[in-house]
Amino acid sequence: MTHETDQTMAGRTVLVTGASDGIGAEAARVLAARGATVHVTGRSADKLRPVAEAVGTDPLVADFSRFEDVRRLADRVRERVTSLDIVMNNAGGMFATSTRTADGHEPNLQVNHLAPYLLTNLLHPQLAAAGRSLVVNTSSVGNLMGRVVLDDLDHEHRRTVDFLAYGTAKLMNILFTRGIAQRWADDGVVSAAVHPGPVGSSFGRDSWLVGLFYRSPLRRFATISVPDGAAPLIALAERGPDPQVNGRYFSRFKVDGLENRQAHDQALIDGLWERSAELVGLA
Repeated sequence: MTHETDQTMAGRTVLVTGASDGIGAEAARVLAARGATVHVTGRSADKLRPVAEAVGTDPLVADFSRFEDVRRLADRVRERVTSLDIVMNNAGGMFATSTRTADGHEPNLQVNHLAPYLLTNLLHPQLAAAGRSLVVNTSSVGNLMGRVVLDDLDHEHRRTVDFLAYGTAKLMNILFTRGIAQRWADDGVVSAAVHPGPVGSSFGRDSWLVGLFYRSPLRRFATISVPDGAAPLIALAERGPDPQVNGRYFSRFKVDGLENRQAHDQALIDGLWERSAELVGLA
């Protein structure tokens, strides 16, 4: 039985992406148990349905490899709510760089960065309507391996491998976080990025090499549990739109984790925002 004192999220409306399983599903369940009104989205209808039932809502199925799905998702969220206290951009993964999305983009770029960039921008009015709101972007220590090249975001002119493209996208999550902090502060929107830790979930299932590791017995010795991985996201949600977290990158609970040297490059913060707007059709 949930005690009244446990209702730390009462009165707050939250959207969690990537909530079909793993830390997204765990965060959604915990935040709902603590009193939040939680909306969940994911690409697997079968996996998302029990999570949605657990938090008391209807599932919002969307595939982030399709911008059409992201736009439809934003429309459905706007039909449900007039304001959002928290958008938790958790959807993502590591994907084979040899493939392209339905929109023609390298999948690590689209699913991990462009899709959440588009969704968050489309929901900006709902975030602003809350008065004070929070965007949490799930990043990774993998950002250290990334390298953002503004005129080659899709890796069309340079060779790369899955985990390096993933690291670049996770670096973009931090740059996007700082873009929000700088552009939307007057609207009361606060943003933070967080590395949840090496979670033993279904991460990497779309990358042959990483998926092989995550399916092996070795992962038991190198990963943390799903509840442990979700805990930093939940802590940020409970903290809410605290100005002290604005534009910050957390390594689990520690502020200012290990970051790529590009992560504070103002030209990249601005350039990525502008180039992303062009790529998703917001320009």
